[in-house]
Amino acid sequence: MDLSGVQLGARFSLATNRLKYCGPSDAEAVLLEAIVTGTGLDAARSALARFEALNPYLQVLADLHGRDPFDVDVVEAYWIGNELLDEVPREAFLRILKGLRRNGLPPRVAGRLAANIPDGALPHHSFHVAYVGVGAVTGKVATTLENMDRCRPSWGRVVRRDASRLRVERSALVLDDGRFALGPPTERSFEYDTRILPDVAPGDTVALHWGWPVLRLSAGRVDRLEAYTRRSLDAAQEGLGRLGVL
Repeated sequence: MDLSGVQLGARFSLATNRLKYCGPSDAEAVLLEAIVTGTGLDAARSALARFEALNPYLQVLADLHGRDPFDVDVVEAYWIGNELLDEVPREAFLRILKGLRRNGLPPRVAGRLAANIPDGALPHHSFHVAYVGVGAVTGKVATTLENMDRCRPSWGRVVRRDASRLRVERSALVLDDGRFALGPPTERSFEYDTRILPDVAPGDTVALHWGWPVLRLSAGRVDRLEAYTRRSLDAAQEGLGRLGVL
């Protein structure tokens, strides 16, 4: 399925909005409409632009590459990963932190993060989760290892499909001797929305965000999501080490 940048962003953003963790309180209906029917894209774009942590990343990535913030490649770079993330200058992440501060990141936290930006910092959601923190901008959810694992864009192979649940084989985020790592694949059952994934089947690989399967992934996207996730975790590990957190 060819998705627009707005539709792709809506798929990853819907779960956190349903949980009331980020974005405007009235966004769920317009995001779902964009995903399911492909209509109301202007309204969905407007809603996504008000997501506190998302918008600074998309805006800086777009400025770096002369793109629109909701160009599909820009949105894909942030949620999945692609070549737009390669060789991002440190100054770009300083600009992202300024945007996050305007949207609620406490100034003291922003200052500490800015002073310890690691080499290889990526404008990828996994890096944001691990380095900035899950609820650091909105303050609506705690940054725990479990929440970091739920918040990072992850991937898993569908083992079984039931009426409203998918059994998925997936690797969880763990701490291995004080370092971020991806554990061995294990099977878990996740509720899913049949309107969003009507044709999902055993053998498919899906992306998940906050426990919701949101997108079927091609083999190329699986490879990129894993590669950029691992790069993000390594860079975040370095930065948190400078901060004395890990």
